[in-house]
Amino acid sequence: MLLNKITCLLGCFAFGAVLSASAQQKPQGFSAKSYTAYVKAIASDELMGRMPFSAGETKTIEYLEREFKVLGLEPGNKGSFVQEVPMVAISCNPQMSMRISTSSSPIKLEGLKDYVLWTRRTEPDIELKNEDLAFAGFGITAPEFKHDDYAGLDVKGKIVVVLVNDPGYYDARQFKGKTMTYYGRWTYKYDEAARHGAKGCLIVHDTAPAAYGFSVVQNSWKTTKLYLDSRAKETYKCAIEGWLTLPATERLLQASNTNYKTLLASALSKDFKARPLPLKLSTGLSVTANYKKSHNVIAKITGRQKADECVIYSAHWDHFGISKPDAKGDSIYNGAVDNASGTAALLELARVFKQNKEKPARSIVFLSVTAEEQGLWGSAWYAENPVFLKEKTVADINMDMFYPYGKTKDIGLVGYGQSELEDYLKTEAAKQGRYVAPEADPAKGMYFRSDHFNFAKVGIPALYTESGVDLIGKGRQAGLKMHENYTATTYHKPSDEVTADWDVSGTIQDLELLYAVGKKMAYSTTLWPKWKAGSEFKAIRERYKR
Repeated sequence: MLLNKITCLLGCFAFGAVLSASAQQKPQGFSAKSYTAYVKAIASDELMGRMPFSAGETKTIEYLEREFKVLGLEPGNKGSFVQEVPMVAISCNPQMSMRISTSSSPIKLEGLKDYVLWTRRTEPDIELKNEDLAFAGFGITAPEFKHDDYAGLDVKGKIVVVLVNDPGYYDARQFKGKTMTYYGRWTYKYDEAARHGAKGCLIVHDTAPAAYGFSVVQNSWKTTKLYLDSRAKETYKCAIEGWLTLPATERLLQASNTNYKTLLASALSKDFKARPLPLKLSTGLSVTANYKKSHNVIAKITGRQKADECVIYSAHWDHFGISKPDAKGDSIYNGAVDNASGTAALLELARVFKQNKEKPARSIVFLSVTAEEQGLWGSAWYAENPVFLKEKTVADINMDMFYPYGKTKDIGLVGYGQSELEDYLKTEAAKQGRYVAPEADPAKGMYFRSDHFNFAKVGIPALYTESGVDLIGKGRQAGLKMHENYTATTYHKPSDEVTADWDVSGTIQDLELLYAVGKKMAYSTTLWPKWKAGSEFKAIRERYKR
């Protein structure tokens, strides 16, 4: 009822009358006024929280397409500004118990309390009866680190049990030490298990290496999840994906005459061998699949010399729509910082690039993607179905959340040590009298949690920066406190709105920097940034044929 009232009220306003920032601002370099107008438009109540598949999506797509047209940009997808993103919404109803048969008495685990289960399959019913279990270490196959947890073990048709994170978390001599690699991400572990033909994959949850408590897992696995619709290009998926609590794991291991500490030590050993567990698992899930389509928005400036090569600027337009009112009665998730700020940055960058008298040598693509909040799906679809071939894509510069706290001496870099893009960033930052600061906690693996990651996965060097914290005139501690306060009080809440105290001077500073990095590549015909030694994406890029 509340949603209907809000929709009715919003529909009474003339949408186009409020939302044309570019028409009011002459292109004279980066402008706080122009940028802020874009943010206000994108974060306005009129866009209804920008939820995929909603009326808010329709309004958002219309707004972005109109603004790109006003700026004089070309449609980026074969004559269209829009790229369809076919998706499937999967709802699971797992059985609330799991039976583990042992050599003695069976063990019964309780759903949500001891484990969570999910599936990416769409058949209505999935039944598991006396399925074999196997321990596969960290569940990692990493040639560049000479590491293969699956070596010597056939897991086809089995349920693999794997550890969270990667070996470097425990042993600084392995992988990248405390800096999490892609191999430490839970999404990778499920995909790798499927590549080996496993019937399922269960990750053992341990709070410290996971970087979050089991309650986070419980909360995030209760709702309907979105995935790409893969019916046209079906790939094998595990029947079940899930997590086990550490206490539940210890019960299973005790029945296998071992324990978690022993398994962890064995997985960290250079002589590790995956092995079957003397256990069998029985449980099931019922599944409902609903197919829908969302949309990316793509605009471009065509290069004058190598039009088939491109530099991409990306940002996600989506947020969480309209939900239950908060304590102040606000029910619209405006997502001003996350990520109206990045989407507005796309428009502001497009405006400034377009005003240049000389066209770039390569094409510049401005890509606004859907469903980041649901799993990075819009960027995943583009990476799998690119307008510009991945072999012809020089780099991606991704923008997700600019904090409105003023100018800083630093700019944050997520994924320090990954590619030469950070060297370009350092050079241009120095021209501003600034320094590049690595992310504070690389063990959390933030490099794998925004849209640039899908470009990295296919080998395209990807840059992801964060707003700095070393505030000019206030210091680093003040900046950290502001960021922490945003996370605690505003992040993913209806209160993420544009307020009168916003200071976007630091964002303009960051945009000038990202503009310089992108221009360096877009106005060159020869510059191809490389992945650095030790990057898990280096070998993928080196297989390219240009």
